[in-house]
Amino acid sequence: MPSERSFTDPGPIGLILPTFVQDTVPPWADPSSPHVEPDEQPAADLAGLCRSAEEAGATALWACDHLFWHGPSLECMVALTVAATATRRVTLGTCVIQLPLRSAPAVAKQAASLQTLSGGRLVLGVGVGSHPGEYEQSGVEYHRRGRLLDASIVELRRSWASGQGVNGGYRGDVGDTGGARYRQLPAPREIPVWAGGSSEAALVRAANLADGWMPLFLSTTEYGEAVERLAKEVDRAGRAAGSVTPSMVLFISIDDDAATARQRGTGWMSSLYGIPARAFDRHLIHGTADEVAGVVASFRRAGAEHVVVYVTADRPMDQFERLIAALSAAGAPPRT
Repeated sequence: MPSERSFTDPGPIGLILPTFVQDTVPPWADPSSPHVEPDEQPAADLAGLCRSAEEAGATALWACDHLFWHGPSLECMVALTVAATATRRVTLGTCVIQLPLRSAPAVAKQAASLQTLSGGRLVLGVGVGSHPGEYEQSGVEYHRRGRLLDASIVELRRSWASGQGVNGGYRGDVGDTGGARYRQLPAPREIPVWAGGSSEAALVRAANLADGWMPLFLSTTEYGEAVERLAKEVDRAGRAAGSVTPSMVLFISIDDDAATARQRGTGWMSSLYGIPARAFDRHLIHGTADEVAGVVASFRRAGAEHVVVYVTADRPMDQFERLIAALSAAGAPPRT
């Protein structure tokens, strides 16, 4: 059945791709792995997972970003390019790309290319991150990250706009040696920019500069109150109501035994972040599929137009499919 939603609407439920492994050592994480046949290569494995997620009911696929980390990870835009070739309908998004660590015009060109090749399915989630060591390794001043992000969002849109309305949108003016000649072409379809982060600064940034907001580690009550503040900030910025899409990122662990779900999920998050597992007790959504689906539904009721789930496992599909089944059984099937 054809989708009734536009690609700029990511639908109700998205899945974060497993590009940060903790429990396994896939071929792409081990440089000593022997040569494998094309249909067994890591890209084929990731592509297969993307197809399975789309078929299961995911309306968006997201990839996280770190340039420097304590474990192996795949670059987010490259992973989404694989996802784009493997799927037909899902929105593709970064959750989130740490824009201050990168050249904004270069990210704009990457995003425009992916938007063009995917048929207009990209949402560019951007944020500052929270790891000073990563900034040090990247040669960027950590204390300036907020100001750098704000300026970079403006630069993204300037880069995309440089090719609009020029000679039909295909070529710059070759007779000019300045800005009229050098454009980012082809001019992409509009690329929504979503601001990540749970801080008040991130919320205000989303209200003033972005098209969506992507927080994490908030309770349902905290989130509902924040959505109300977001609406007020959007109005204060002189923007129309509904200009900024509220979303929520949830870490989940599904098992019929609640203790097992909690232990497995917090252990995986501890490995991911490199801090004690107990730090995630209040942030992990764990339990049976029905219980986790109930929490997802509660965030939807609190105002989340899109919920992004991060399954705390290197192989997320079994848990994700169980969640989708529980959501469907509860009468809230994802729009596909």
